Amino acid sequence: MQLDPSAQPHAPTHKPFYAHLYFQVVTAIICGALVGHFFPQTGEALKPLGDGFIKLVKMIIAPVIFLTIVTGLAGMGSLRGVGSVVGKAFAYFLTFSTLALIVGLIVANVVQPGSGMNIDPATLDASAVTGYAEKAHETSLTGFVMDIIPSTLVSAFVEGNILQVLFVAILFGISMILIGDKAKPVLAVFESASLAIFRVVDILMKAAPIGAFGAFAFTIGKYGISAVANLAALVGTFYLTAALFIIVILGTVCLLNGFSIFKLISYLRTEILLVLGTSSSESALPSLMEKMERAGCARPVVGLVVPTGYSFNLDGTNIYMTLAALFIAQATNTDLSLQQQILLLLVAMLSSKGAAGVTGAGFITLAATLSVVPTVPVAGMALILGVDRFMSECRSITNFIGNAVATVVVSRWEGALDRDQLNAALNGNLPEAAEEALVPDGPTAR
Repeated sequence: MQLDPSAQPHAPTHKPFYAHLYFQVVTAIICGALVGHFFPQTGEALKPLGDGFIKLVKMIIAPVIFLTIVTGLAGMGSLRGVGSVVGKAFAYFLTFSTLALIVGLIVANVVQPGSGMNIDPATLDASAVTGYAEKAHETSLTGFVMDIIPSTLVSAFVEGNILQVLFVAILFGISMILIGDKAKPVLAVFESASLAIFRVVDILMKAAPIGAFGAFAFTIGKYGISAVANLAALVGTFYLTAALFIIVILGTVCLLNGFSIFKLISYLRTEILLVLGTSSSESALPSLMEKMERAGCARPVVGLVVPTGYSFNLDGTNIYMTLAALFIAQATNTDLSLQQQILLLLVAMLSSKGAAGVTGAGFITLAATLSVVPTVPVAGMALILGVDRFMSECRSITNFIGNAVATVVVSRWEGALDRDQLNAALNGNLPEAAEEALVPDGPTAR
């Protein structure tokens, strides 16, 4: 993708530091933590601010995904291209999702964060996790596949199910490819609509500091920082494992594909901070799609890889599941043989698919995994319920970064990556608006 040269200044203009969205989000998170710690009741009362912002973003996700995919696929003009992108994306997802599960399993066996706790499962409050277990029981592979198909063509947009919107968008995009030139008037309307939708994203992102402030104040106010101290070994191990996965494994992938993981993280710093503040990677999905396109990734690849990755490429969730499952086993003195651990990993590979990047999804998926492997007591999840919210933030950030890397890599594999534009984005040489994920004239159509 080439941006309109006339819309770019000869040199990036610099705003004062306090005008940058990422600075505002950082400040909001710090203020939220202070309010939640010193005035916990007030912090809990601020929950609607975070929930309201996430609802605003979710409101716009369906049209963003639909318009991006339809205009992107229609611009490809070939069904072979669609199949190629989907095939390479799922090959990437399967490889690194499995690798994340294995990493969590290995770290849990080496560090053994639950060893020595000697918890009797009979003393645990199973009722605390009953709701999660019931939701997990309702989850099955057949149910997941059937849930991809919406009841009607428009119900996917009404319910906000990402996979249903993706399904409808792909069908619509393929139909426009088959129609050919006669679909050009409709394509022109969709391209114009996408300009308006991304302008809405621009407007909504201005409220990001308010949402981050409310969400973080609630988290600290309700659970307290002291909740982390009680299970510091598990939380610390998880954060360290996620950091190593990002830096070592994803960093190596980035290096082999000609870019730096650290520069990519810097480029997406505003969105990462937003994910940290809201504990939901969905809160930054529209901005991620926009910024990856601005970084030189082809629109069809962005439109297919990012939304699909939010359900099938959840590296953070996968690390969490095997690590947390073995923590519970160790804490309750439940011995697991190598064969049982492999079974646990295989079950987790299936149950992790379709877990959307929203708060609590990882916990529900863990319940689904443990319910299939009865050796580990599901009641043991009560041990980590108090700190799950803190681990949710790390899960979401790892998932988010993993999908950003996947988008660049698949774009490169497809020969649909503008190297010069990627380097400009990662080196901070794009216009200021691009750095803040704000589009002055909307995304460039392909």
